[in-house]
Amino acid sequence: MSTGVCPKILVVDDEQDMLVFLSKMLVKKCGYVVMSAASGEEALTNVQAESPDVVLTDIKMPGMDGLALLQRLCASDPTMTIILMTGHGTIEMAVRALKDGAYDFVEKPFDNEHILQTIRRAVERTRLLRENIQLHHQLSGHDHRLGFVGRSRKLVETVALIRRVAPSSVTVLIRGESGTGKELAARALHNLSPRNQRPMVTVNCPALPEHILESELFGYRRGAFTGADRDKTGLFAAADGSSIFLDEIADIPVSVQTKLLRVLQEKEVQPLGQNRTFKVDVRVIASTNQDLEAKIQRGEFREDLFYRLNVMTITMPNLAAMATDIPLLAQHFLERYCLEHGRPSMEFTADALQALMQHQWQGNIRELQNIINRCALLNEQTIIERRDLWNDASEEGTAGKRSVVHDSIDTTSVTHLSYQDAKNQVLQQFNDAYLTAALKTTAGNVTAAARICGMERQALQRLLRRYRIESRSFR
Repeated sequence: MSTGVCPKILVVDDEQDMLVFLSKMLVKKCGYVVMSAASGEEALTNVQAESPDVVLTDIKMPGMDGLALLQRLCASDPTMTIILMTGHGTIEMAVRALKDGAYDFVEKPFDNEHILQTIRRAVERTRLLRENIQLHHQLSGHDHRLGFVGRSRKLVETVALIRRVAPSSVTVLIRGESGTGKELAARALHNLSPRNQRPMVTVNCPALPEHILESELFGYRRGAFTGADRDKTGLFAAADGSSIFLDEIADIPVSVQTKLLRVLQEKEVQPLGQNRTFKVDVRVIASTNQDLEAKIQRGEFREDLFYRLNVMTITMPNLAAMATDIPLLAQHFLERYCLEHGRPSMEFTADALQALMQHQWQGNIRELQNIINRCALLNEQTIIERRDLWNDASEEGTAGKRSVVHDSIDTTSVTHLSYQDAKNQVLQQFNDAYLTAALKTTAGNVTAAARICGMERQALQRLLRRYRIESRSFR
């Protein structure tokens, strides 16, 4: 069933009055295209000619009854959704039919609104199942050279911008929430550029302490400091003729920002312990998930460096902005991890796909990827249902964490302060409470806590250092 095509419903019953009543109701109330058949044999002919989305059939009919029709329909098209109608005395038979592939059954005499709701859900089920099959075909011919999977408007616009910017040497700032694929965008910029003959150099800025970060970026000469027993080539020199990706640049200390500004302005590097500078030809790509403008106001980020970095901005869309890509992404990750873990091919139920599309993905694509990875690794069946996506323990842990955070923040004690001072103090309380609750939930496991928080391990470690929270104290 393609988008924009009116759903087709086939009603099967040997009672003419029932056929007329149901047909009129479905057309009037829902606007569906409705076909009718007075027997199982006639229904099969209609199915072969029109391929309806939903079949609503009575069980008791002369000749081929509804149960026999059910078996034939399930064998011919598993995506077709079949609803059985049953009179008194045949409930046990209908329940058995559910195990044979029927979606639901309604008992005569039925409530009109109930049967309409059942058919609406059945239409949605068929739509999702058939779209899922289309995803397999789309993925087989998808262009994965850049690593992006999806066809939503936001993603298509972002990829188009990456393609336009990539051939130049202009400095690029990639912004976006955690888990939106900022590093993937950086690699695409490099791979599409004339510099792709040399590997891109990636620097995880928050993972390196200030004194190490400076020497890693710019290098040093022997004797520059205690322990410097030999010359070291910095990462900017190593990236000469290529690209350097400064991941999460918002966390670079101000002292290092000053030296980085010189590289961007003069295209030259001065190693520690050396008086002269030397030129480098490096394309700088930076990323951040933070509000740099707010950090500038607080004196935590140099304004002149911001404008040097912000020559061209690419903002990665979050998963909420590309929700229509969720089934395609989920199928992509499922096929990838089934192959990686040596598992047989799996597929999602329509209910599971619907749950994925309705979920609020705070960790964006990375969170979705982690969920599918776990399902591919741990699921005992080849069918992934809604209940397989999340477990109660993790949801209860998250709920508990939210409660602890909320209860521990006291806004009444800061009303005498200025807005900015009050905000900073409440933020301090929030971070202490939130990070402590996350570590309590995972018994001090930083990797698991980062997953719950929807961020990378290094980003969480950076916050723990900033707020002086020791993970080992929770073990």
